[in-house]
Amino acid sequence: MGMRRMRGVEEEGGRRGGGGGGDGDGETLATENFLERRRKIRAPAVKNSQVLEFHSSAKWKSHFEASKETSKLMVIDFTASWCAPCRSMEPTINEFASKYTDVEFIKIDVDELMDVAQDFGVQVMPTYLFIKKGKVVDKIMGARKEELQKKIEKHRAYYYYA
Repeated sequence: MGMRRMRGVEEEGGRRGGGGGGDGDGETLATENFLERRRKIRAPAVKNSQVLEFHSSAKWKSHFEASKETSKLMVIDFTASWCAPCRSMEPTINEFASKYTDVEFIKIDVDELMDVAQDFGVQVMPTYLFIKKGKVVDKIMGARKEELQKKIEKHRAYYYYA
């Protein structure tokens, strides 16, 4: 919803500034300044985030197959845009992704990639799967920040031998 507002402000500011009457340049400049401040506020969270998002089942499957060759921990965040607990956990996931750079964080929207969610038996949002070498080694259902951090620390330290 916030992005729609941003687009609306940007589009509205552009139309006003381009019109023929009055002090349109001042309005356009004010809108541009607002948008620039907004970008600067949001930039650090996005810039530092190392969370990969998949929007294609084929690309996900290709990535997942390649991940089986490494012992790197993968944490998959199964989420949905309508899920309030999922949205509340997003800053935490971004924080952990910046903190634990040796762990791969993946975000999958269950409504977008239903087949992937079904393949892993996901029924609750959010669900976090911990995967090493293509095998699920742990799972958390629900928005539980402390437990998520403990399991990340536990599983990133272990090497899984199949």
